[in-house]
Parts: sequence; structure tokens; C-alpha cells
Amino acid sequence: MDDFKILTIQDISCVGQCSMTVALPILSACGLETAVLPSAVLSTHTAGFQDFTVKDLTEEMPKIIEHWKKEGIRFRALYTGYLGSAEMISYVLTIRNELLTDDGVFIFDPAMADDGKLYPAFDEAYVREMKKLCAVADVVLPNLTEACFLTDTPYKEDFNGRWVNGLIDSLRGLGAKQVVLTGVSFTDHSTGVASSTGGATYYYHHIKYAKGCHGTGDVYSSAFTGAFMRGMTLHDAARVAADFTARCIGYTQENYPDHWYGVKFEPVLPELIEKL
Repeated sequence: MDDFKILTIQDISCVGQCSMTVALPILSACGLETAVLPSAVLSTHTAGFQDFTVKDLTEEMPKIIEHWKKEGIRFRALYTGYLGSAEMISYVLTIRNELLTDDGVFIFDPAMADDGKLYPAFDEAYVREMKKLCAVADVVLPNLTEACFLTDTPYKEDFNGRWVNGLIDSLRGLGAKQVVLTGVSFTDHSTGVASSTGGATYYYHHIKYAKGCHGTGDVYSSAFTGAFMRGMTLHDAARVAADFTARCIGYTQENYPDHWYGVKFEPVLPELIEKL
């Protein structure tokens, strides 16, 4: 674990528990030295707030990359979240190819869609570029919608294990070495994850809350990354992250029923640390 640096690339929503303001504290709590590369700075996240401001930071990326090269800075892990532009994807590929150590790990969360739809800022051209990241990822962490877009699979709400296994096979066919698929729900009362590595796929289910919360995908991906990079197997990290995310939702809804823009993950961090 000496000199273990992980780089996370995603946006900063100054108010709103998501993206970088979730990733940095969770990864740090997992004991990982974390460097950040913001893709954009927003006054708030975009779900529920009005008239938010956005400053795109794409043009800063090549300058930062060149500075890191001059300083000899390299990373043993790269974890990406919301990016925002095709040009940014090309910079991520540069970082993956030139700034990861020889044993470095690339964990790719294709944050671009949910509930059968792309986020408003994205189109099919963006999806095509995202496939390039999937092709070189050591671990890809899509939800069902994102997996469908990446694999050109029609989205469906009613599905079975065979359909899910087909999605996973298609993602691995794109080049992803290992897959953790989130939002896998076979009943009205449960949800969970499917994790696949080395030809073996495991399913893990937990309680499904009727009311969803913003930012839980970022909470999950960050907790998974922290657990995985601390040495847990893919399946154990997927399970620990699922339990932590569900606990964050439950804690928030039980204690802060009017807290609408995210989950109160901070008080639950000691439970994640204990699991590690």
C-alpha cells in the first residue's frame, strides 16, 4: 500500500452529495491517497436545483496532464465518473495509457444514463466514444441502462437472469475485463448487483427502497473502488458497496426524511471502514 495513489476524474457539484464530493471522502475513508481531476465545476448538481452554474474544465486537462508528466507523477488506479464530453474521454485514455503504473487498475463508471434514457447532455455519438473506455477498463460499473447503451441492447424493465448474463457477456465482448452491473432487480422488493470475473457471475440482492435518492450511483462506485483497491475480491467489494449504499439510503430516509438532494453517507462511513 506504500505510495498508493488513486486518481478520480469527475465533476464537482459544489452543493449536492454526488460525484467528486462523494468520491473524495469515501476513497479517503477507505485509506487511499486520492488525487482529483475535475471535469467541470457546478454550483449544484442538476437534479432539482434551478439556474445552476457550470464551468467546463476540458481545456485545463491537457495542461494538467503535461504538468504531471514533467513531475513524474503516476497513479496505481484510475476511477472515472461523470465526464461530459467526447474530448474529455480522449484525455482519460491518455491518462490511462501514460500515467497509470504498469500494474495500474482502471475502474470505469459510465455515468451517462438511467431509467432507460441518456442524460440530457449526451447523445449516441457520446456513447460511441464511451465504448472506447469500456474496451480498456479493468472493471466497468454500469447500471442496466448504461449497459444497454454500451452494448446496443434494447432496454427493458422486466428481465431475467439470462438477459442480464447476456448484457454482461456483451460488455466483456467490448473488452471490459470484469463487470459489476448495478440495479439488478428480479422482484418488486429487492435490488442488487451482478459481478462477473473469470467467467463466474455472482448475484447479490438487498432491500429495495421505494423512494430513490440522488447520488447513490456515485456512492456505490466510490465504495466499490475503495473496497476493491484495498484488496477485496470483485464479488466482496460489490457486496460491501451495495450494503453501504443501501444503509446510506435507509439512514437518510429514517433520520432526515426531508433531505432530498442526496444521501447522508457521512455518518455511515464508520460502518464502511469497519467492513474493510
